[in-house]
Amino acid sequence: MRAIWKGAISFGLVSVPVKVYSATSSHDLPLHQVHAEDGGRIKYQRRCEECGKVVPYEDIDRAYEEGGRRVVLSDEDFELLPAERDHEIEVVQFVPADQVEILRLDKAYFLEPEDKALKPYTLLRRALEDTDRTAIVRFALRRKTRLAALRVRGDVLVLQTMLWDDEVRSPAFEVLGSTPRISQRERDMASQLVESMSDDFDPGAFTDEYQEQLRELIAEKLEKGDDAEVLVTDDSGDDAGDNVIDLMDALERSLSKKSTTKKTAPATKTAAKKTPARKTSAKKAPAKKTTKKKAAKKSSGTKKSA
Repeated sequence: MRAIWKGAISFGLVSVPVKVYSATSSHDLPLHQVHAEDGGRIKYQRRCEECGKVVPYEDIDRAYEEGGRRVVLSDEDFELLPAERDHEIEVVQFVPADQVEILRLDKAYFLEPEDKALKPYTLLRRALEDTDRTAIVRFALRRKTRLAALRVRGDVLVLQTMLWDDEVRSPAFEVLGSTPRISQRERDMASQLVESMSDDFDPGAFTDEYQEQLRELIAEKLEKGDDAEVLVTDDSGDDAGDNVIDLMDALERSLSKKSTTKKTAPATKTAAKKTPARKTSAKKAPAKKTTKKKAAKKSSGTKKSA
């Protein structure tokens, strides 16, 4: 991994020099856009509307317009901002971990301490573990002031940027203004269904089926070209999403389906004695009826991507 930023965590009078690394990466296939008619690649150019010339990235500044007036900002202007020059991750609060709302969390980064900072780094990590607290910090990254949550993941400190308060929308849905009547029997059955589907979360048990199918499709088209056959899912037998369903009937059928599935394997839990939950792979939905359909007569592959 390559560090994208260097700075120091500061809490009180303690300073911890760290390097910042992106904690996540995308596994999506890199697709590009092509002309559907002849397969030619679509390219985007930074062309000036005044002179018509293609402008290299290093010659591009940024501008803000308001009321017909424009302010142009160069790289030198941004470097004059105090926050841009500051490489400090300032701890402003230690809050209970459960008060950091998931909705506000954004991109995650790993923090690596410098050799000389290993002791204060470890001390901060253990302090967060011992108190079950999350540090709320402020810092500047890529020309933006960030609010972030600093928390522990194993033996590493993780910095997770947060949305500012005015960036989180209010869910003003009129339909939620009225509360439907839910019977106790419906609540009990819903709870039973939740319990029957409960398990320890194992992220490794889940895969991105869309990307797997896309890779298979591309491999098929690379091997067979126009003769590639594509499996097309037939959803004609599925329940329509707009249909009004009988809630009790749906709950009963769901519980019946789960209990039938459980009969094929010994139960891992009993009422009298609890045993550690066993991790299981995510179960795939029953295979749907499929039909074979010839792939489009273009060996150029998938047409367009965002």
